[in-house]
Amino acid sequence: MSPMITSILILSLATGTIITMASFHWLLAWMGLELNTLAILPIISESHHPRATEASTKYFLTQAAASSLILFSSVMNAQATGQWSILQLEDPLAQTLLTVALAMKLGLAPAHFWLPEVLQGSSFKTGLIIITWQKLAPMTLLLLTWNQASMLTLMMMGSLSVAVGGLGGLNQTQLRKVIAFSSIAHLGWMATIVTKSNKLALLNLTMYILISTPMMLSLIFSSTKTTQDLTTTWTTSPMLAPLTMMTLLSLGGLPPLSGFMPKWLTLEELLMQNMAPLATVLAVSTLLSLFFYLRLSYSLSVTLSPSPTKISSKWRLKPNTSTLPLSIALPPSILALPLTPLMKP
Repeated sequence: MSPMITSILILSLATGTIITMASFHWLLAWMGLELNTLAILPIISESHHPRATEASTKYFLTQAAASSLILFSSVMNAQATGQWSILQLEDPLAQTLLTVALAMKLGLAPAHFWLPEVLQGSSFKTGLIIITWQKLAPMTLLLLTWNQASMLTLMMMGSLSVAVGGLGGLNQTQLRKVIAFSSIAHLGWMATIVTKSNKLALLNLTMYILISTPMMLSLIFSSTKTTQDLTTTWTTSPMLAPLTMMTLLSLGGLPPLSGFMPKWLTLEELLMQNMAPLATVLAVSTLLSLFFYLRLSYSLSVTLSPSPTKISSKWRLKPNTSTLPLSIALPPSILALPLTPLMKP
C-alpha cells in the first residue's frame, strides 16, 4: 500500500473517531462510526492473504450490524421523544438496543466471537489499532449514555466478558488470540463499573491502552507470534524479555505493577456500593486471565540470562521498527501504581 493511501486511511480513521467523540447528535455519531469502520477495512486486508480478507469481512459484518442497531435505537428514541440528542435517550427499548449494539462494537460477551478471529487474521500493527484506537468511539458513546444505558444488561455482559476472556485464553498458543481474549476481559471490567462510576471506567480504559500498547510493540519488535516464539525473545533483546514479562504481569493486574490500580479501585468501588457478590465474581474470574499471563511470563523467564535457550540464537540485526515509542510506553505500563491516590474518584 502506498504511503499516500496509508496516510489517507489513518486520517479517515482518526477523523471518524473524533467526529463520534465530539458529537451530541445521533446521526453525526453514527456517521463517525461508519467512517471509522470503512477506513480500517483496507488496513486489515492490506496483506491480501485469504485470512486477512476473511478477517476484514467478519469485521465489516459485525460492525455494520452494530451500527444498524445504533441507528435503529436512535430512530426509535427520536420517534418516542422527538429529539436526536445523545444525552436524551429515554425510550427503554432504545436503551437496551443501544447497550447491545455498543457491546457488539466493543467485543463484549456474548457478542465477542468476531474479535479473536479478526485479530488472528490481522498483522500485529493492525491488531494494536483494533484493540486500542477502535475502542475509543464506542466507549465514548457508552460514557455519554452511562446513566441511560441498561444497567442490568451491562453488568451481566461485563461479568460474563471477564469470565469468557479468562476461559477463552487458557487453551491458546497464538499470541494474537491471547491478546484478543485479554481485551474481552478488560472490556468486561469497564462495562461493569461504567454504570457506577464513569471516571473509573475511563481510568480502566486509559490503563488498558497504556499497558496493551507497549505489550504489542514489544511483540512487533521481537517478531513473536506464538508462545513458542517467546522462548527465543532473549536472544533478540536481552533487556526487552524481562520488560515484556513485567508488562504481561501488569496486564494480569499483579501488584505492585500499574495494572493493579484499576482493578483495585474498581473492586473498592463495588464494595462501597454493597455489591460484594459481583466484586467476588470479577476477582475470581480474573484469576483465569492471570493463569495464562503467568504461563506466557514463564515461557519468557525460563530463557532469561543466565540460563539462555539451548537452541541456536537469532542474528541480532539492526531492528526495522523504531524503538522510541516502545521506550516511551514501557515505564507507565509498569510503574504507575504510586499515582493511585490521585486517581481516586
